[in-house]
Amino acid sequence: MDILEMRNIHKSFVGVPVLKDVSLVVGPGEVHALLGENGAGKSTLMNILTGVHPLDSGTVRFDGKDITNCSIPESEAAGIAFVHQELNLFNDLRVYENIFFNKELTNPAGKLKKREMIQKCRGVFEKLGVEIDPTVLVENLSASEKQTLEIAKAIFFEAKLLILDEPTTALSNAEIDHLFTIVENLKAVGKSFIFISHKMPEIFRISDRYTVLRNGEFIQTGKIADITAGEVTALMVGGSYSTDEIYTPRELGAPVLEIENLNAKAFHNINLSVRRGEIVALTGLQGSGSSELMQCVFGEIAPERGSVSVEGVRFTRSAIHAAMKHKVAYLPANRKENSVLPDMSTLENMYISEHTLSGRRPHIHKKAELAKYAALKQDLNIKANTPGDPVISLSGGNQQKVFFARWLNTNAEILLLDNPTQGIDVGAKAEIYRLILSLAENGKTILINTQEIPEIQRVADRCAVFYSGEIVKILDHQEITEHTVMMYATNAVELGEGS
Repeated sequence: MDILEMRNIHKSFVGVPVLKDVSLVVGPGEVHALLGENGAGKSTLMNILTGVHPLDSGTVRFDGKDITNCSIPESEAAGIAFVHQELNLFNDLRVYENIFFNKELTNPAGKLKKREMIQKCRGVFEKLGVEIDPTVLVENLSASEKQTLEIAKAIFFEAKLLILDEPTTALSNAEIDHLFTIVENLKAVGKSFIFISHKMPEIFRISDRYTVLRNGEFIQTGKIADITAGEVTALMVGGSYSTDEIYTPRELGAPVLEIENLNAKAFHNINLSVRRGEIVALTGLQGSGSSELMQCVFGEIAPERGSVSVEGVRFTRSAIHAAMKHKVAYLPANRKENSVLPDMSTLENMYISEHTLSGRRPHIHKKAELAKYAALKQDLNIKANTPGDPVISLSGGNQQKVFFARWLNTNAEILLLDNPTQGIDVGAKAEIYRLILSLAENGKTILINTQEIPEIQRVADRCAVFYSGEIVKILDHQEITEHTVMMYATNAVELGEGS
C-alpha cells in the first residue's frame, strides 16, 4: 500500500488557478523526487499536504486514512514532517530544547525532566549515527548538524514521511554524503521521503521515483532509473534544454581589480588581478575561503594585511560604503536571508542600495525611480506584474534579477556574485548565465563564487581554485573540467593522486 496518495488536486488563489488536476503517489521506504521550476506548484502542493492551505477539490490519503483539509497539527500527528530549506530552529536554545519545543517532558508537579529529554535525544542521534551534544546551543552547530537536527526532530516524533526541501543548499560535499547516508538508513527501516531539489546529480543519486510538475499541472511520473537528466529537464521547462556551454570569449580590457597579498582569518596570501570585462570564478570545498574573500573585498570582513585596489586606487579603509563608492557590488549567498527585504515592494528592493550610497539626496523621486525600474526590468527580463508588488511574490530567479538590478542601479563596475543561482530552477539559471555574460560583454568585471563546475564552464574566463584558504591553481577556460578542479580543490594533486 502506498504511504501517500494525492489525487486530482485543484487549488486557486483569488481566482487564479495554481494547481490544476495534480496527483502525487509515494510508496513506503521510497525517496520520491518532486521536480519542477520555481512556480511549478511544488510548494503549494506540499502546503496542502502539511495543512497550511486547504485544497479546493481532490483527495489526500495518507497511511490508509483520508486527511483532506487537515490542519498543521493534524498533519504532524499523522506522521508528516516538512524539513524546510530555511530551517525552523531556535539558535538561542539548546539542541534538546529544540527537539522538545512545545512538547516538553514534565513531572506531575510541572517541573521539566531535563535529564530524560537529554537522554532521549542521545538515543535518536545514536540511531541516526551522528554525534551531536544535546546540551549545546544550536547556534554553535554546523549547517550539516542543523539539518540533521531537523531530521532528528521528525524521527523522534515518529514521522513516516519527511519532505526535504533543498536540503543540501548550505552543505559541503562530505556533509551531503553524510545526509544521504542518513536518508538511506531511514529508508531501509521504512521511512519515506519527498525530495525537492534543482540539483540533477543529487536527484539521480538518492531518488527512486520522480514526479514532474509544470505551470501547476502534473506532467509525468516514473522510475528515476528509466529517465535521463536531460529528459527530466525538458519535462520541467516544457521543451528541449541544451546542456551545451553558452560561454563566449571576448576581448578583455586592462586590469581593474587588484588583490595583493590579502590575508584574513579564512584565507591567506591571496593575489589576483582581474581585467575589465573578465569573468573569474572562485571555487573550492565548503569553507575553503572563497566566499570570505568576496566579503573582504566588499568590506564586510576586515583584512589582517594586504590590499585591494580598483583601477589603481587602493582602498584606504575596509568598509562596505567605501567599496560601494569604488563601484564594487556584492550579491551575497542565500538571497532569502541576505538580499530580500520582504516588507518592501519590488521597486523599493531595487533602489535601496542606490539611495544608501547617495545619502546626500534623501528624497526619493518616484517618477525617476519608476523610469529606471522600467528600463532595468526590460534589460534583465524581470517577470513581475507591477513595481508595487511585494518582492516575495516573484519567483526565485526573478528575485535574483531584481538584486542584479539593485546593483546595476548604483552604476557598479565590479560585481561580486556569491552562489548567484542557488535555489534557482534550470530555466532561470540559463537566463542568469546569459545575463552575466552580457554584463561582461558590456565591460563589467565579475567574480562568481560557486561549487558547481558546469556553471563555471558556462561563464568563466578563468577559475581560481581554493584549498584550505589559499588559491592553489588558476585555470584558463579550456582547462576547466570537473576532474581537474576537484583534483586541486581536494589537494589530490599534492598527494600525487590522478593526473
